[in-house]
Amino acid sequence: MTTRPLTVRDAERALVLYQHLVGDGPVASADAFARVVDHPGTSVIGAFADDSLVAMATLHVLPNMTQGGRPYALVENVVTHRNHRGTGQGRRVMQAVIDAAWDAECYKIMLLTGQTAEARGFYETLGFGAEEKWGMTIRRAPVRG
Repeated sequence: MTTRPLTVRDAERALVLYQHLVGDGPVASADAFARVVDHPGTSVIGAFADDSLVAMATLHVLPNMTQGGRPYALVENVVTHRNHRGTGQGRRVMQAVIDAAWDAECYKIMLLTGQTAEARGFYETLGFGAEEKWGMTIRRAPVRG
């Protein structure tokens, strides 16, 4: 069992795992994955069981002007392969994300999650809470071809 930042060589396995996150929704190409993992301050951290990518999350470390200039982190696209849910793989990848954010001297880590009790409970066991701030989003309608 290993946890490590993904590279462009992991694109095909990552694309399969993204499909577990979005279901029938669209997933971008391997070229788009390369742009993500090559973006400064961004990493996609994956958990492997044997040679299989079973969980991953994207970590963005962003520059900041408050908190003495310490950066903050944003976590997105957390997913565990459906055959590995409940086995601790999501916890392993999230702990690696948290460790990486603290190593980067981030003063906080933010994420949004679904409103199910199961999703919220998972993040609360890792130390996340919703008492301090509200998470809000606005979405743009999908572009039609």
